[in-house]
Amino acid sequence: MEDEQVQQPVTDEDPIDQLAWARLAILEQVSRVIVGQEAVIEQLLIGLFAQGHCLFIGVPGLGKTLLVQTVARALDLKFSRVQFTPDLMPADITGTDILETEPGTGHRHYRFVPGPIFASVLLADEINRAPPKTQSALLQAMQERQVTAGGRTYPLDLPFFVLATQNPIEQEGTYPLPEAQLDRFLLSVHVGYPSAAEEERIVEETTSAHVPQVERVLSAAQILRLQAVVRATPVGRHVLGYAVKLARASRPGEPDAPEFVHRWITWGAGPRASQTLVLAAKARALMYGRPTPAIEDVQEMAAPALRHRLITSFAAEADGVSTDDVVARLLEAVPEP
Repeated sequence: MEDEQVQQPVTDEDPIDQLAWARLAILEQVSRVIVGQEAVIEQLLIGLFAQGHCLFIGVPGLGKTLLVQTVARALDLKFSRVQFTPDLMPADITGTDILETEPGTGHRHYRFVPGPIFASVLLADEINRAPPKTQSALLQAMQERQVTAGGRTYPLDLPFFVLATQNPIEQEGTYPLPEAQLDRFLLSVHVGYPSAAEEERIVEETTSAHVPQVERVLSAAQILRLQAVVRATPVGRHVLGYAVKLARASRPGEPDAPEFVHRWITWGAGPRASQTLVLAAKARALMYGRPTPAIEDVQEMAAPALRHRLITSFAAEADGVSTDDVVARLLEAVPEP
């Protein structure tokens, strides 16, 4: 990211400038703790402003959990963390009804005790360590922003978004995320290794006595207002059409799908992928001070929006082809308008 100066928040009459300022303000705070990972931070902020959830995938020790915690500290929101384990139950996340007895009357009644999901920012750490039954406890909350327990429905505070981490190399004691669960994540963010210079700085800072301080820069009301700006942003028909064509080209049942899709893909991306491409492109454009998204924004968001929504075939596994490889080929195959 460019070396930009953070300015004071602008007025409500300049929503585009407001969102660009919000990006810089959060980036300044996060950079006090996190070294590098600019693309990862950008995608996290796109998920935040597009009202979506993010899944962070990377090997241990890359700072995935620390990044989520740092962003939560920069936002004036209630934060909750759940360490997913094989013995975790759905009620441990959503909450449960407990039986209480009134001391004076002896009357018994049930009282709902909210679980950690009743927070604006929920960190689901190592989400693939819990069985599918527990993972599914997040489905309703992620889609509808509410929780049903004991026959009653409880709304969640807004904004609400789930930031989950996953280790891709550990298989012992892990459970694959169901496709319905994966589809609820707006973006799948791959966290890679730092450069040599970044790693030197990480080691220097984390082995010293310095404790960085993170200030809160955005309130819940401000975030909701910026999310509304993203939704209200117009998108050109050519950009929308390109996003839809890109998603549809990933489906082997489509007659216009490229040959490699028929060979390497079993199930392609659904309509949520098209929605994600447009929403993420809107948020990205506004974050960089542009009033409407361009084709380039859709292309930049293609990998995080599509990689977790594609199911590869045995042929792809035999050929050593990943979903990222398929997305890269799709960007080459689908012509720009």
